[in-house]
Amino acid sequence: MSLRISPAVQIALSRGRPVVALESTVITHGLPRPQNLELARELENVVRQEGAVPATVAVIAGELVVGIGEDDLELLAGDARANDGAGTETIEKASLWNLAALLARRADAGTTVAATLHAADAAGIEVFATGGIGGVHSQPYDESADLLALARSKVITVCSGPKSILLAGATLERLETLGVPVVGFRSTCLAGFHVRETDYSLPASFDSPEELAGAFRRHLELRLPGGMLVSNPVSQGLDRADLTRYREIAEQDAAAAGVSGKELTPFLLSRLAELSESRTVEVNLRLLLENARLAARIAVALRVGEPINDRTPRSTA
Repeated sequence: MSLRISPAVQIALSRGRPVVALESTVITHGLPRPQNLELARELENVVRQEGAVPATVAVIAGELVVGIGEDDLELLAGDARANDGAGTETIEKASLWNLAALLARRADAGTTVAATLHAADAAGIEVFATGGIGGVHSQPYDESADLLALARSKVITVCSGPKSILLAGATLERLETLGVPVVGFRSTCLAGFHVRETDYSLPASFDSPEELAGAFRRHLELRLPGGMLVSNPVSQGLDRADLTRYREIAEQDAAAAGVSGKELTPFLLSRLAELSESRTVEVNLRLLLENARLAARIAVALRVGEPINDRTPRSTA
């Protein structure tokens, strides 16, 4: 079969233990070596510390694997290929549009939000932690496959909003059109990835992992399509004016260099890191760990029965 679930994850699922899915493009394309491997290990450790089982998803030798092992983590991080100079250049990025082709070519690839959501849903995992989701770009017709995946997969996704290079308002509108409930964690506005919050209000906010778990249960009981998106603002982000200035310069540089399509996102994120003297990377690392911790707590809450204080969400309209 093209989907392989590791024994540890399979046992956890069969015993009703909490499991959290983690993406792997942050390992393959998000950070340099060896920082990427250190982060991958730390994310899994954070999930374990909160009482859940981590399930990092990736494409390994033509299989979509849910719960990769240490050897695969090192391969994706580039350490396993460092001696022959290949590094991560041979590791691709898997989304829904190219997933089948990557498997047919027996490739190795990090999974995006969209591909990870598909794998988690297929494996029966209810909770997924990531950094920022893909969304609507300023270029016409350029929208991420993450949006449809969120609308199709019955998974609760914890993120820190759309990536900073995207149109946050348009992304929120698109999620509403697709029927994806977006709720805040201790915040009434959409998280801004590198900054704590945007100016876009959310329809509901919850104050605890137990309340978030309760809302997701109601979502499933109503047989609503797709999953739920939790907006978790980073504890300490960049100044909004600084980020706006960095983004404007990065976009001008991309236009001057003729960068577009799938190359645009990595180019812009790389330029933001350079312009901010790596402060965007520091924020990214922080929010990834915070999201993994919250996701694990939600996963635990889903397994322990009804929350003690399952009150209705407070309106933020």
